[in-house]
Amino acid sequence: MRKVKLGIDVFMEHHVQELKGKRIGLLTNQTGANADLVSTIRLFHEHPQIQLTALYAPEHGLKTNTKEGERFSDTVHSMTGVPVFSLYGKSKKPTDAMLEPVDAIVFDMQDIGSRYYTYIYTMAYMMEACARTGKKMYILDRPNPIGGHIVEGNLVDANFTSFVGMYPIPNRHGMTVGELSLYFNEVFAIHCDMKVIQMVGWKRDSFFHETGLPWIPPSPNTTSLDMMLLYPGTCLIEGTNLSEGRGTTQPFEIVGAPFIQGEQLQEEVNSMDLGNVRARAISFTPSYQKFTGEPCEGIQLHITDRHSFQPVQTFVRILAVIAKLYPKDLEFLEYGSLKHPMFDLLAGNSQLRNVLMTGEIEDFLHQCHLDASNFIKMRQPYLLYR
Repeated sequence: MRKVKLGIDVFMEHHVQELKGKRIGLLTNQTGANADLVSTIRLFHEHPQIQLTALYAPEHGLKTNTKEGERFSDTVHSMTGVPVFSLYGKSKKPTDAMLEPVDAIVFDMQDIGSRYYTYIYTMAYMMEACARTGKKMYILDRPNPIGGHIVEGNLVDANFTSFVGMYPIPNRHGMTVGELSLYFNEVFAIHCDMKVIQMVGWKRDSFFHETGLPWIPPSPNTTSLDMMLLYPGTCLIEGTNLSEGRGTTQPFEIVGAPFIQGEQLQEEVNSMDLGNVRARAISFTPSYQKFTGEPCEGIQLHITDRHSFQPVQTFVRILAVIAKLYPKDLEFLEYGSLKHPMFDLLAGNSQLRNVLMTGEIEDFLHQCHLDASNFIKMRQPYLLYR
């Protein structure tokens, strides 16, 4: 028996008449589907009261089969003949021309609960475009798969904003896309005419597998619940010369490199007695991305208690161990097109990179605690589920 009713199902039952006579644009991907796994695109296209005139695709595309960071162009949806505008091509922001074919926008996509994940910023850019062009926007809410009861991490410094951290929210924000849309709209003065269609039955302290709903991966490397729980911490690896496991079957659950000795790292990490996670030495050879075809050693992280696990604190401590063991090998990646190192954009500041190299991480972790506590107070008026 299903415990949670999705925003799309509530919308089709109680709100679809609001779209009658309007040209509708749908910002979605393959995760936009009802509880019976019928896509929102198909539901809209086949409904007599909905005139679907445009589709908008975020990073990874409508079918979520393009790789991270891979740009793609506008196209036409093969089943419906509706134009598909790329929001991860020449521009990440919808242009006025892209919104010309529509009178209202509907957003229906699954997020994974971490500030690095770009779908929430695509949503925010669409909110800005709707505000600018006078279009109404509907947000069809979905569960935060790693729960809404734990908030962890630091707030993004204003000098380090990017498409992996556009607003000052923590690494693990504990909000649904509907709640975030309300927060963004008010706190950052977007002024979008919008309506959130709430779920029925979702509880803040539940993980996705407790909802009774089928899981659709929102991107190629979202492989499991534990991967998503680790991601607010392990995504930081993307800004280093360590492998985060892309090109393996366990992305973001493992960390390694050709210069790491797995047994040594396992012993060091487990000696910290982190309590709710254990490290296991592994060997792997990535099929793409960093170290393609090169044998690597490292560790896999096994969560022993999901409800108390804190990924940011855990992985900051693990990175500090790696920096201590391999100070001459660990590097932070620089990209000429970026103002700051990628690691700093993910971290939301330069402080974390600096303290990792000195080993003095406790002040940073204390600041994370203060930032998370402040954010919990700031987000309170925008929570839809108690």
